[in-house]
Parts: sequence; structure tokens; C-alpha cells
Amino acid sequence: MNKKKKPFLGMPAPLGYVPGLGRGATGFTTRSDIGPARDANDPVDDRHAPPGKRTVGDQMKKSQAADDDDEDLNDTNYDEFNGYAGSLFSSGPYEKDDEEADAIYAALDKRMDERRKERREQREKEEIEKYRMERPKIQQQFSDLKRKLAEVTEEEWLSIPEVGDARNKRQRNPRYEKLTPVPDSFFAKHLQTGENHTSVDPRQTQFGGLNTPYPGGLNTPYPGGMTPGLMTPGTGELDMRKIGQARNTLMDMRLSQVSDSVSGQTVVDPKGYLTDLNSMIPTHGGDINDIKKARLLLKSVRETNPHHPPAWIASARLEEVTGKLQVARNLIMKGTEMCPKSEDVWLEAARLQPGDTAKAVVAQAVRHLPQSVRIYIRAAELETDIRAKKRVLRKALEHVPNSVRLWKAAVELEEPEDARIMLSRAVECCPTSVELWLALARLETYENARKVLNKARENIPTDRHIWITAAKLEEANGNTQMVEKIIDRAITSLRANGVEINREQWIQDAEECDKAGSVATCQAVMRAVIGIGIEEEDRKHTWMEDADSCVAHSALECARAIYAYALQVFPSKKSVWLRAAYFEKNHGTRESLEALLQRAVAHCPKAEVLWLMGAKSKWLAGDVPAARSILALAFQANPNSEEIWLAAVKLESENNEYERARRLLAKARSSAPTARVFMKSVKLEWVLGNIAAAQELCEEALKHYEDFPKLWMMKGQVEEQEELVDKAREAYSQGLKKCPHSTPLWLLLSRLEEKVGQLTRARAILEKSRLKNPKNPGLWLESVRLEYRAGLKNIASTLMAKALQECPNSGVLWSEAVFLEARPQRKTKSVDALKRCEHDPHVLLAVAKLFWSERKITKAREWFHRTVKIDSDLGDAWAFFYKFELQHGTEEQREEVKRRCENAEPRHGELWCATSKDIANWQRKIGEILVLVAARIKNTF
Repeated sequence: MNKKKKPFLGMPAPLGYVPGLGRGATGFTTRSDIGPARDANDPVDDRHAPPGKRTVGDQMKKSQAADDDDEDLNDTNYDEFNGYAGSLFSSGPYEKDDEEADAIYAALDKRMDERRKERREQREKEEIEKYRMERPKIQQQFSDLKRKLAEVTEEEWLSIPEVGDARNKRQRNPRYEKLTPVPDSFFAKHLQTGENHTSVDPRQTQFGGLNTPYPGGLNTPYPGGMTPGLMTPGTGELDMRKIGQARNTLMDMRLSQVSDSVSGQTVVDPKGYLTDLNSMIPTHGGDINDIKKARLLLKSVRETNPHHPPAWIASARLEEVTGKLQVARNLIMKGTEMCPKSEDVWLEAARLQPGDTAKAVVAQAVRHLPQSVRIYIRAAELETDIRAKKRVLRKALEHVPNSVRLWKAAVELEEPEDARIMLSRAVECCPTSVELWLALARLETYENARKVLNKARENIPTDRHIWITAAKLEEANGNTQMVEKIIDRAITSLRANGVEINREQWIQDAEECDKAGSVATCQAVMRAVIGIGIEEEDRKHTWMEDADSCVAHSALECARAIYAYALQVFPSKKSVWLRAAYFEKNHGTRESLEALLQRAVAHCPKAEVLWLMGAKSKWLAGDVPAARSILALAFQANPNSEEIWLAAVKLESENNEYERARRLLAKARSSAPTARVFMKSVKLEWVLGNIAAAQELCEEALKHYEDFPKLWMMKGQVEEQEELVDKAREAYSQGLKKCPHSTPLWLLLSRLEEKVGQLTRARAILEKSRLKNPKNPGLWLESVRLEYRAGLKNIASTLMAKALQECPNSGVLWSEAVFLEARPQRKTKSVDALKRCEHDPHVLLAVAKLFWSERKITKAREWFHRTVKIDSDLGDAWAFFYKFELQHGTEEQREEVKRRCENAEPRHGELWCATSKDIANWQRKIGEILVLVAARIKNTF
């Protein structure tokens, strides 16, 4: 046994021995191995002491910081350009000049950052907007649909079908535990089953208990079910009906106890009890904890500084918001005791209190603050009777006679005669109030008003309104010659008193005078201030802008005065005369326009457009001889002017003086031969049916002007009308050799081939035209339509995609692309079109037609208005608008569209030109052409 015993058992382990270390185990030490936690001589380990009080931890940190402070001056930390990464002198003392240097560098950095800040923020804003535009949120994509929800009626909303449930039947219809209330009769029946019978039925004794009338006793009446024993107490029976009655009685008693107070007045209405509970719910939207915090804070403020009025007002409003009105009233009344000199506290108290109590509060306030205007005004507002209001305000004026607000409030309640007396007293008490002086002047007679205004000027020499009112007074009494003097004197006097003449304010006053009907005053003011503060080279530009601004504000007399003044300064400026003429044409009378044009041609005899406007005005008024005489004068001033020759020809041809027109054209061809003169000559013969003469003139014209495409077009169209297809083709082909960049010529040739059934040739012509005229939307459009008319819709869509790649900003192509799409995709396409061509009339017209096709009448009308506003020269837009009003508008709306179209005189548009340039319609007016084009439009989009 002793041999097997190991020698180290029972012996102490050597120093530093760790069991299992040889096979890779690591040892651990316990408290029992190392003895007690701390020896008496050990340093204190106070790692959990507050910072600064520690010994061990803080010493360690200090030593670590000292180690960190040593700069790393290793070569790896050195850069040729920047030097060492750290600061070489960080260990040195930080002196005052270092601090100043750092402050200067920081200020420089801040300044440099501010210089770039605006641009940087602008760039970031643009990038965000661009990102939002390219990747809109789902919320933004559906915003238009959300807006439409406002138009949904209640019936439409209720008729929306329920969304189908995609879950399976078991998930849709889970079997919940069904609890059905058991009727009282069930309990009554089953109580009988456990009952012991103490008596025998007489019928059983009669038949000996064996031969009962109903064998088996199954159909016997419920034994004892109708006996009164069930309703007797103490028998262990249950009557549910009686329990229900008792419950109702108990509820009645409780409500009766609550409803009658000591005085016998009803406090609670039993029927409206639950309804009243709703009104007790607080109306605030905040958290209850926030309210508690606010209440606590405000209480602290009130206790700390009880004479601080805002604390009381805020406390009262908090309680008011949370529905505790009585608490709010009590608080604010306490506030009035603590801050009796605070106007705001008294006004808040008057607001919170009910009618009569509020009056008492205001009366109390007046005693404490007899000079407070706001309290007197509040007192007057609380009175319902006019006489009481007057009494309050008069009492107020005794205490505060220099308050303009009180005087105004008092005067407003009086009749005119009493008001005049009060105002005469008011201006004595408040001599610096312009409003009171002007009000008094309005109520006085002419002579007295002049005296009043003179006194006002003496008291307030720096106010322009008094002078303007004086001018209006003189104008109203017929002394228009005085108006100019008063305004001139006003400018001089105000300048003498050191008042700066603000041009914008005076123009605004002139506009107000215009709207009030004081035309002479308005024009005098304009003449006096229009040139103030403007550089000489900016005058014309600024005055034209001012005139446009006045027109936009409906101050037409102001605009007329500006134009009149500008024409005095610039009598030889054709542009100013034209602007004035267009203003008179749009907003003036025919007489005023003609008078202006007579003066215009006297100053600018070389301005052909002014002569033509004058002649046209006379012609539209039916005065043809006067129009002729104006054109004759124009000839003298502008010999051999093409425009005036053609205007004279048009005048004669429109009035069926064809021979005179022919003679004029012959004269023009000899004295002032131009391509347009020849073209008009050919057209006149063509429309009058002289085809041979027209062809002869056309040939003669082409000898001189072979590069004028309209002559080739007319030649081809004449041949086409005579059904000479080969000659027409030859004319178009020759024309294209001379004018390869004329889009209408290519279109005419292509349509001619299509008309005779040569679809392939038409397609080839259009391809050739696109090669010679790249990026031409008109040619691409015709190619797309050619395929569409041939029934090849897929090819048309492919061509349209290519066209939009080549001409991405063409409104004509986008508008056609919208209606090439199937109906569900049209809206998306229209959005893309609007992104590309936001202000293109063709795109706006396409959107209007889209709304029309969806029967959104109001939106369609709005988009039609936008279209004709953005381009009034597009005849197709007017035609579609008129057609729309024919179907959905009133008679007035139709006439309005027609009138606006006649004023706009459109000249362009595919459908419009096809009708207006048809020789059958050559003498028709704009209104007639509008009706014809609208009749041709079919609602097939």
C-alpha cells in the first residue's frame, strides 16, 4: 500500500505551481489562494469615487496623457507637403497672441464658408428638387387623385364596392365561440325539473293513476308551471322578469337622487346624461403628462413672481384649453388682484367671463386703468345697445381725449350731422391724425372742406393724402384747372418739409384715384411723379413697365396718362406710338384710337404699321372712303411700299371692287414688283375663277422669283384643282429642286401621291424630305399620320418613338403621341409631354382635349383658356374651344370665345389654314371661318 502511495500527496505545492500547465491548461486564483482582499499597507483602490477624487484611476490617466503628449516624430508620420501630422508645438505654452491668431484664422474660415454658402445651398436645393422630380414619392404620384377626392359626393363614396378578401375561406370566416343569451323562459322551465311535487293531480286520482288521459304523461300541461308558487319568495325559485324590473327601478332611483339637488333644480338630465359626457372630454390634443408639467411650471412661475401678468394669462389659457373653464376664470381673477395695473390681464379676464360678469370685470378694470384705450374699446364691444356703446365711448373720450382709435369708434356710431360735430372736436384733440381730418372734410360742404384741408395742411405739412384729397375735391366741384396746380404745389411743399417723394406710393395713390373716378387728379399725379428718380436712359423702358402694371391693376386712365407723357418726351419713337395704339385698341374707343393714330402718323410718317392700323380701323367701322384716303396719304409718305400696296388691294377686293384691285396690282407689279405682289395677283385671279390668267401670272412670276415656294405651291394646287395630276406632280417636283427646305411643298407632293394611291411613293418622298431636312417635326408628323391612315398602327408608333428621339422638344409631336396611345396610357403620356414642353400650345391643347374626352368639363375649359392665352395665333385651339363650348357651354360662353377669337385674329394652325386658305372661303371673316373649322372637327379623340 505504501509503495503505491504517491510521494507528493499531502505535501504543499511548490511556489507558482499551476495544475495541468504541462498539458496546456491555464490556472486561476481565488480569494482563498491570495488571502484577504487588501493589506493594511496597500494603497486605497477607489475606482468608484467621483472623478477628481480618485487616486489610482486618475494617476493612470495622467500617466497615459503624458505618454500621449509626446509627439510622434517618426519618419512615417512626416509628409513633404504637410509636414508632421501632429502639432510640433502642442507641448509649448498657449499664449495670448496664439489665441488671437487662432481667432483670426477661424474668422477667415467662417468668412470663406459664408461666401460659398449661398451657392452651395442653392446647388443642394436644385439637386434635391431635381432628385424629387426624377424620383417622386408615391405620395406625390397620387396627389392629384387625392385632390379629386374632394369632388366625390357621399353617394359615390357609398357606392364604391368593398375590396375583395384574398384569404381562404377558413381565414375569412373564423369560427368564434358564439354566445347566445338564454331567455328567462328556459330557466323557468328547467327549475321545474328539480322540483318535488307535494300534491297529486286530481285527474290522476280520478283514473286511479293508471289510465291518464294522455298516455305516458308526455303531453300534460307543464306541471305547476302556471302556479303562483314560482312568484313567491323563499321557495328557491327564480323570476328573471322581476329581476329586470328591479334593476330598472334601482337605476331610476339613483338618477332621481342625482338629478335633484338641495334647491330642487335639475342638475343632470337622465336622458341626455351620456350626450353630456361627450362635452366633458377635453378638446386639447396634447399628452396629459405635458399638461401636468405645464401646470406645474406655470404654478412655479406664479409663486416665484406673482406680479408677472403673462404667467397668470398663460395659466388661465392652459386651463381653458383643457376644458376647465371655471378654474381658468378663478385663476385670471386672482391675476387681476395680483396685477391690477396690467391691461392684458384685465382683457383676458373680460374674455373668459360670461356677459354680465365681463361687464363688471371691465368696470373694475376702468377704475384701476382709467387711461387704457383697449379696455374702453372692450367695454363698448360688450354692450349690445347702440346708446350704451355711445355712452361708454363718450365716457372714454372724457378720460382719453387724444385717442384716435376712440374717436373713430365713436364717430362710426353717429349719424352724419353728429359725426361732423364730433369730428370737428376730434381734430382739435388729435390734430396730427390725417384720417380724422379727411373724414371731416368728406362730411363738410365744398367751402368748409377747403378750409378744413387747409387747416390740416398747416397741422400736418408732411402728408401727401391731404393734398391729393384737396385735388379730388376741386375736381369733384369742376375746378379741373386747379388740380394740376395743387399737385405741383404738393410736390414742392413736401420737398420743402424734407419729405422724400416715393414714386411707387404716388403711383399707387393715382391708381386709387382712377378707381374712385377722379381722372384729372390721377393724370395730374402721374404727370408730376412719373419722371422722379429715373435715369435718363431708363425712362422709356420704366414707363412702359409702369403702363403695363397700371393695365394689370385695371387703372386704365393712369396707363393713358403715362403713354401721353411718354409720347410728349419721345414724339418720334415708333415703338411708344405702337404700344399706345395697341392700348387704345384693346381698352379705348375707336375714336380715341383713330385720334391717336392721326397724331402718330404725323410724327412717324415712315411707320407703315401705324398707317395700316388707321386704315383698318376706318374700314372695320365701314368708312371705306376714309380708309382709301389714309392709304393714299400713306403712299405719299412711303412710295412703293409693298405693305401699303397690298393693304390697298385687300381693301378693294374685300369691298368687291375687283377691277380696282386688279389695276392696283398691275400698277404695283410695274412700280414695286415683289414676290408677294405677284402671289397676291395670282391668288386674286384664281379666286375669281380666271384660271388661265392665274396660270399665266404664275409662270411670269416664277421667271423672276423661282426660289419663292408659295408660287410653286399655288401652281401645283391650281393644276391639282383642274385634276391634272401629272402637271401638279411636276410643279411640286420642280419647286422642291429650287426650294428643298420648304416643308409645305414636301407635304403637298406626299399627299398628292397618297391621294392617287401611291402609298410607297408617298413614304419614299417623306423619307427623302427627312434626310434633306433633319429634325423637322412637321415631316415626322406627316410620316406618322401616313402610316396611321394606312392602318399600320405599329409602324406609326415606331416612327413616333424615332421622331421624339430626334425632336424631343416638339410640342406638335408630343400632342400627337398622346392620342396614339391607348386610352389608359394617355394620361401618363400627357404628363411626359408637359414635362418636356410645359409652355407649348399644342401640348396644352392636347391635355384640354384629353380632359374633354374624359368628360371633365371644368378642367377642360380651364386648359382651353390656358392654351388660347399662351398662343392666341393658333386657330386650331380657338376652333376646338368653340366646338367644346357648342357641346358643353352656354350661349354667352360661345359668344365670348367667338369675340375673343375675332379680336385675336389667328392666322396659323393645321385645320385653320386648311379652311381659311381654301379659295371657296377667301372672303369669309374670322368668325365665319371659326364656325366652319369647328364644324369639321369630329370628337374621335
